[in-house]
Amino acid sequence: MVKLQTETAEAMLAGMASLTPAALAGDGSLPAAWTAMASQMAAVWQPPVPAEPPSPAAAGAAAPLADPALWRGLVDSWYRSLPLPDEATRERLLADSLQLWDSILGQYGIGPGAGRDVPDLPRKDRRFADPRWREQPVFALIHQSYLLLAEQLAALVDQAEGLDPARRQQLHFTVRTLLDALSPANFPTTNPVVLERFVETRGESLFHGLQHLLADVTRGQLTQSAPGAFTVGQDLATTPGKVIHETPLFQLIQYSPATPQVLAAPLVIFPPWINRFYILDLTPQKSFVRWAVEQGLTVLMVSWKSADASLAATTWDDYVRAQIEAIEVARARFKVPAVHTIGYCVAGTTLAATLAVLARRGEADRVASATFFTAQVDFELAGELRHFVDDTQLALIEGLARDGVVDGRYLASTFNLLRGQDLIWNYVVNNYLLGEDYRAFDLLHWNSDSTNLPAAWHLDYLRDLYRDNLLVEPDRLAADGTPIDLRRITTPCYIQAGREDHIAPPQSVWRLTRHLAGPWTFLLAGSGHIAGVVNPPAARKYQYWTNPDARDSYDQFLAGATEHPGSWWPHWIAWLRGLTPQEVPATGKRVPGGRGDRVIEDAPGRYVLQP
Repeated sequence: MVKLQTETAEAMLAGMASLTPAALAGDGSLPAAWTAMASQMAAVWQPPVPAEPPSPAAAGAAAPLADPALWRGLVDSWYRSLPLPDEATRERLLADSLQLWDSILGQYGIGPGAGRDVPDLPRKDRRFADPRWREQPVFALIHQSYLLLAEQLAALVDQAEGLDPARRQQLHFTVRTLLDALSPANFPTTNPVVLERFVETRGESLFHGLQHLLADVTRGQLTQSAPGAFTVGQDLATTPGKVIHETPLFQLIQYSPATPQVLAAPLVIFPPWINRFYILDLTPQKSFVRWAVEQGLTVLMVSWKSADASLAATTWDDYVRAQIEAIEVARARFKVPAVHTIGYCVAGTTLAATLAVLARRGEADRVASATFFTAQVDFELAGELRHFVDDTQLALIEGLARDGVVDGRYLASTFNLLRGQDLIWNYVVNNYLLGEDYRAFDLLHWNSDSTNLPAAWHLDYLRDLYRDNLLVEPDRLAADGTPIDLRRITTPCYIQAGREDHIAPPQSVWRLTRHLAGPWTFLLAGSGHIAGVVNPPAARKYQYWTNPDARDSYDQFLAGATEHPGSWWPHWIAWLRGLTPQEVPATGKRVPGGRGDRVIEDAPGRYVLQP
């Protein structure tokens, strides 16, 4: 069944140039447009083999990501890794399938089990919640057989002998990813909702969907939000401020104060360089930066430059040095002994290394506090991203690099695969098969605004941290010539995790507490890697949990945790003010770009706008 679905899709795409749906008969314009679209799609999906390979310059950096053969080859490798059963297991699967079919058909008045008035299908899944999946016995059989197959393949992985735990988890991920892709909901001929829409619109729905598909295949990236709906600097990242410092790797933005008094110790935020910084400065209603400024903080934000050939030699040392440099710029600008810091995701991992470097150098007092948003230092429990760090996956990443840079769209695809049903196949059905227009969604616009990474450093990061977990081994790694020992960190730390985080699982984030010598506070937020962080109090969404008495384990924390409604941001600002309550007037250089203050440009700066 799995292979048949794959081959059917291949045949349909290969033969699209001659496909003119009968439903379009009688229309004066759409059949011709359809035929042109089909020819164009077939040409893209099945490109002719050139006599000579193109030069690297002609191919362009984006060529691999716009080549469907790359992705089809990857799926084929997944298919070959399936734990296909032996003869006895196949017979059992067939018997289970026949029993399922007899049961379902009987409920529709067909076969020996006929007689039920209301079909009672044994397996439920939100992808098949529409009543049309149950109204016709053929579609009931299709989706119920698919769900049975998914269950059985997952069971085969559990029963497979001779697999170490890591390999078994990787195989579970592979099977789930492949089965997500091969869901009957994702194919026009097996989705009753798509077929009905096709008939109702006389083919226009699928025609518009193929336009979306062709555009995405050409650009090498799945579209998730309406193109052109948002402009950075106009709709997003609009908190007033100035770029006050710039290097080839980053710009440092200082935001204008919103209160007459501000905390004396400024706040320096390090966002992850695998995405744009404005996840923390989305629309004004969702902006953490704007909210923090309104709480009386002097906020500075690092805006990393998307890597190009000039940054190909960048290493972890450069990112650690950049964090130290931003801290020193803030200390000197405001003439303060120490600053507060925030590190988000990979920038939080690096912030931990930075703190260890400063501690080893006797300079730990330059940081008044460190807040970690969904950041990991111990990667033993790092979740499904660890499936991308075996030799095969690392070789694939290395092969995708051009001019020493990894295209950020590959990384975006990787993160999307972790929640494939929500972040990939939902859009395939709605935007490709149903031909629906894209919604304007600020968070998904940001999610698609990918950044490129220095290839050598990215591979080292995956090997040294995710695969080999060296950061938690004292002095196994070094940065800027200084060995890293997390046990030297005495800086007060606030550690936030997302309960449903699929990128940095909360039990993995908790392990940071095992490697600190100073005081720490752990907080668990509702939702995941993004919504668990970006949760403004005015939204009145989600919840968070605290348990100041739990010091030994994440399970102990959960067992005695107290749930609080709404955003955790007020809890954090109270913690921060408790450390350094001193305030100063919001004058002088606390107002960036004021009289006598030399600045570079207005926020959000140039770097966030560069591809």
